[in-house]
Amino acid sequence: MATPRALWQPWRHCHPLPLRSSLVKTSVITTTSTRLFSSSSSSSSSQQQQPQQPQQPQPQQSPPPPSPPSHQPSPSHQAGKKKPLTPSQQAFLASALRVNQAGELAATLIYTHQTPPVVAREPHLAPLMRHMYDQEAGHLRTFNALLARHRVRPSALYPLWSALATGLGWATGVVSREAAMACTEAVETEIGDHYNAQIRTLLEMVAGWEAEGYEVGDEFRHLVDTLRRIRDEELEHLDHAVEHDAKKAEPHWLLTGVIRAGCRGAIWVSERV
Repeated sequence: MATPRALWQPWRHCHPLPLRSSLVKTSVITTTSTRLFSSSSSSSSSQQQQPQQPQQPQPQQSPPPPSPPSHQPSPSHQAGKKKPLTPSQQAFLASALRVNQAGELAATLIYTHQTPPVVAREPHLAPLMRHMYDQEAGHLRTFNALLARHRVRPSALYPLWSALATGLGWATGVVSREAAMACTEAVETEIGDHYNAQIRTLLEMVAGWEAEGYEVGDEFRHLVDTLRRIRDEELEHLDHAVEHDAKKAEPHWLLTGVIRAGCRGAIWVSERV
């Protein structure tokens, strides 16, 4: 559509008075020209007899300023979104929950069968043994709930770990208090290292998500905090064992070395089976 300035251009040099005089002259030149004008429609005749006054030019409006481009979040900025777990991350979490549940089961059985012979000889250790057992039982309940919540199957070698833990707890408890404490020292050393490795892996996952702009869910952060709490309680048991003469077990290096090797093997198998 033509702009107001374009509509104005044809009329710039027109003069109203000469236009009316020319119309009068043409009407008296010949009768043919009169018939030609009279054959037009009334609307056309009136338009020519009464020419329109030239329109006043309208100031040309400046075009509206361009709207700012809408902000499109870059792929790296995903605030408020959670990144789905990759298959490898899902497999890691499933194996971590499975092996942790198996380890806490073994710990409760060790303390269950250590406590009677140890306390029978040294009754003053009853509160300590009960305290460590209660914490391990709480750990086991935690991982039982996590397995059920996330539908992770327990270790297929559950009966084997139960039998081995029962035998280890009873044998070290019968030998001596020092042997029982050396068993706790060895087990908790391996368990502490195991939990530390899991926590490092989880924190690396969190750091990667945050670097990409994703939100880390409260449930995942709670899992990291739970593992930290359980690790600290396991290391507390280690300190208790050392304070109660774990180093005096004979032969200490052999007893703790065999138990630690057994724990590492059980962890490796439980992560996979």
